[in-house]
Amino acid sequence: MKLFKNGSLAIGNSADLESADVLVDDDGLIRATGRELEADESTEIIDCGGCILVPGMFDLHVHSRDPGGEHKETLDTCAAAALHGGVTGMVLMPDTDPPIDSGNQVKNIHERAEGIGSLDILQSGCLTKGRSGEKLAGYSGMVTQGSPLLTDSGRDVPCPDLLRRAMEYAHDFDILVACFCDTPALTRGGVINEGRASYRLGLPGAPAISQEIAIDRNLRVAQNTGARIHIQLPSTAVGARSLRRAKEDGAAVSSEVALHHLLFNEEMVTDYDSRFKFDPPLRLPEDCAALWDALLDDTIDLITSDHSPHTPFEKSTDFGSAPSGSSSLETTVLVFHDRFIKTGKCGWNFLIRKYSDNPRTLIGKEKLSWEEGRRAEFFVFDPESETRLSTDYFKTKSPVSLFQDETVSGAIRETVIGVQSFS
Repeated sequence: MKLFKNGSLAIGNSADLESADVLVDDDGLIRATGRELEADESTEIIDCGGCILVPGMFDLHVHSRDPGGEHKETLDTCAAAALHGGVTGMVLMPDTDPPIDSGNQVKNIHERAEGIGSLDILQSGCLTKGRSGEKLAGYSGMVTQGSPLLTDSGRDVPCPDLLRRAMEYAHDFDILVACFCDTPALTRGGVINEGRASYRLGLPGAPAISQEIAIDRNLRVAQNTGARIHIQLPSTAVGARSLRRAKEDGAAVSSEVALHHLLFNEEMVTDYDSRFKFDPPLRLPEDCAALWDALLDDTIDLITSDHSPHTPFEKSTDFGSAPSGSSSLETTVLVFHDRFIKTGKCGWNFLIRKYSDNPRTLIGKEKLSWEEGRRAEFFVFDPESETRLSTDYFKTKSPVSLFQDETVSGAIRETVIGVQSFS
């Protein structure tokens, strides 16, 4: 058994931290929580003085790159990065090579993922065959094999009639449709937000309306079909307003926001630094503020890392040619604490709701709990320490991050899942 002593428990329904010890038995189950718990001589005691015990996070939007992009990331390195960042469960996007668009492919990923650090790894499936936007993928097989949602991840379904049929079938299977909203005819070859930054840098811009129009269209199709829809990575104030109206109208809609869309804007793109290249791109300062407000008032339901690893060589090319995204599984909790919790903008309970409870609930999983008999699934966080986000810190195969070489407040000492601990 293990006894985590002298820590404070964080929970999702209260901003207060509760001083308590946590006793984990040899089956990895929580035996007891409370003050001054005692144990026999065979129990390993872990002193958590000054630390906070936080339920493991669940990331709904992770790009594993496996299969087909193993030079960027593998299932093993993706799992290691997640555990290092306090994430104990995640949904993998299907934008691999080949794309995950059949039940057999989902089954293969789930079988390979079994036992990797005891993580809860789920594989999503494509909406259309090969993410081509031309034919529907095999929904029945993917649902049977446990896909929690369907998405073309990084691509929208351009034909509204095909999208309608996709949502009708998804409604019949009662599976969530996650939409990456984009209007390709407007986005064209845009690599940065269309506006001051694109003019200043002489780069082709992607206008905000390319996403905003698609959000409105997809919401209307979902309302018409009765499908449950999840909007991936909204990045503008107008998009947030559309989501708010849809919720007020009673639509079965949820949405997520990536940390980089809360913290960074187009004005921060200088010297053609491709670490700041994302899809959708970084927008305006007022968009960042509107997304934070939407997260606060529950218009936006959850936070995601949008972990999108690329090798240093790939990201070192010119801004226009470099791929979009960066590694972020290991930095989301740390940076959120540094920017929002430590500064008093919110408490641990807010992060737990948005990055642990809500993602799990959305796909029909139980929220984590400190109750006796539940599996131990938490991380030990030291708020008084610091973490240097140097290359050596990362366990991902592609340690290119927006926060590279930055020092942030707090440190994740270890992540616990059942009887296993990872540091």
